[in-house]
Amino acid sequence: MNRIGQALRLMFISWTLLRNGLDELLLATHLFRPLRFLRWFMWWRVLRNRELERGVRIRRTLEDLGPIFVKFGQILSTRRDLLPDDIAIELAKLQDRVPPFPGEKARAIIEKAYGQPLSSVFSEFDTTPLASASIAQVHTARLLDGTDVVVKVLRPDIEPVIRRDISLMYILADKMQRYWREGRRLRPREVVREFEKNLIDELDLMRESASATQIRRNFSTSDLLYVPEVYWPHCRRNVMVMERIHGIPVSNIEAIRHSGIDLKGLAERGVEIFFTQVFRHNFFHADMHPGNIFVSHAGQYMAVDFGIVGTLSHDDQRYLAENFLAFFKRDYQRVAELHVESGWVPADTRVDEFEAAIRTVCEPIFERPLAEISFGQLLLRLFQTARRFNMEVQPQLVLLQKTLLNIEGLGRDLYPELDLWQTAKPFLERWMSEQLGSRAFLKRIKDNVPKWGEKLPQIPSLIHDVLEQAKQGKLQVQGDGEEFRLLRREIRRANQRTFFAILGSGLIISAAILLGLDGYAPTMLGDAPALSWALGAVGAVMLLLNWPDGKDS
Repeated sequence: MNRIGQALRLMFISWTLLRNGLDELLLATHLFRPLRFLRWFMWWRVLRNRELERGVRIRRTLEDLGPIFVKFGQILSTRRDLLPDDIAIELAKLQDRVPPFPGEKARAIIEKAYGQPLSSVFSEFDTTPLASASIAQVHTARLLDGTDVVVKVLRPDIEPVIRRDISLMYILADKMQRYWREGRRLRPREVVREFEKNLIDELDLMRESASATQIRRNFSTSDLLYVPEVYWPHCRRNVMVMERIHGIPVSNIEAIRHSGIDLKGLAERGVEIFFTQVFRHNFFHADMHPGNIFVSHAGQYMAVDFGIVGTLSHDDQRYLAENFLAFFKRDYQRVAELHVESGWVPADTRVDEFEAAIRTVCEPIFERPLAEISFGQLLLRLFQTARRFNMEVQPQLVLLQKTLLNIEGLGRDLYPELDLWQTAKPFLERWMSEQLGSRAFLKRIKDNVPKWGEKLPQIPSLIHDVLEQAKQGKLQVQGDGEEFRLLRREIRRANQRTFFAILGSGLIISAAILLGLDGYAPTMLGDAPALSWALGAVGAVMLLLNWPDGKDS
């Protein structure tokens, strides 16, 4: 975007801000505070509706600035750790309603993508859009074999518009980071960068098709969620073809009730879907607002629009599950410790002070009946508290918080007495048992048997090399001072113990490999299970006898 175009667009943005009465917000910032006297010369202020709240004025401004700013406002509304509640609630009302582009233009885009006439792919194609949004619009169609489908088509020339507005958002973010007191900690450039990443991902419908296919596969053996089939031969980067589903919008509660569906069970299954995606599949639909969720007449959830998905690292999963369980037990010290251990707050954070802050926020919430406690709001208040302790933006947790708020809102709309805690706690306890219990230990051994089998032949030579270096005095710890001299002395004392510990570990690994190979490959040593248990027992005894005691710590 050239500088003249940027200047014109910035002028339009400034005029829109002033027209919607946001001059007060601008002049209240550190950058413009010296110019506050200018408001007495702003004659248009007398024409403005002073009864409108600031959240309403901000929402109207974003709507006037166009679909990209609307989408930004939608995403920003989920960042309630950054925004005051009144603004966040108002931004949540933003609707991605954009006038459709002509159906004949959609037809031309599809034909260009396929390189052939539309009649070669579809027996019918409705040029009247079924739905229209800022990035794409959807048409109904029928394949040549009679299958009813929906066709999602990207808006023509949408990428240059996105690039233009994103470049302006970066300019504004730079100014915020430079002049706003909290700008550096909240990292506005990174917020814009995350928004840009999500938007660019949404421009690739092949990526969305892959996400939909993955979630469909994850629930292929479950009746919790139905995901429409993607017809890959007809998908392109700007065209996506999916099975057409027929269901009741989840927001139409009266129609769901008239279908005889159990609303309490439906609400609880929605919570189970969320926790299953986050903790078992580690791949979750991150845009589960009411417009993307339907209910079949049999009471099964049906999801569409997979442009935004989320994942968590294994460590984030574990810390999050432990956080939730610690909340159930009101163990605020553990919650504070987990935030430090995970790196979500700085390592030098005073755990006792953080614990006291968390307790102050949570105790009033827990005094309410469980059915009235909002899981999402609790997570939100926790993030807001952590802001005071310099918690940095965690994009993966933002998506999770947004999804949790959506799911909880849907569940409470369906069944206001929904006890989210009672529904979630057994699932989290079971997941933690699977991750940290004896079954998880045995599963990890079984999963690593092939890798150990590959490395086992190298272990004797590696042990020999290490011990030979130690014998010749070449295995040394470099350093000065009394602590290092004590360390070298302890290493010399531990040489013999290390040898037997390594040997015992090798025997245990060998036993595991023999047990894993039993039934898959013949052994020349007779009864593989008996031999493996014998080797394991000997190895365990050697390992226990040489296990370091408290004096070695």
